[in-house]
Amino acid sequence: MTNQQQAPSPDPDGEAPDRPLTLAVLRRLVRANWSRLPGDTLVVLSPDAEGNLFSPFSSYSLARYAPTHGELVGDVFPLPEELENDESLRELYGDRIPDTAITALVLYPLG
Repeated sequence: MTNQQQAPSPDPDGEAPDRPLTLAVLRRLVRANWSRLPGDTLVVLSPDAEGNLFSPFSSYSLARYAPTHGELVGDVFPLPEELENDESLRELYGDRIPDTAITALVLYPLG
């Protein structure tokens, strides 16, 4: 959750820090990075800042997800190892993480 990864840059000099995730990059991520994840890993789509839900994806992270606002809407929480390594996250989340939280691949929108 706290270690969002950017899609690999077509701009090696880093001039374009926020860029959309293309199908070619998505295929490469699935083959190289995500193929080791269990097949039942949930993929969560995060809404954009404006709330219109129609923005290109640009980053991703592994986190825990729990449906907290009904069956299909929930919240994202840090992984256990993130909590272990970050005191501020432990203070922020404490014991607020539901027991139902599962590991999920979270895709974040551009912007």
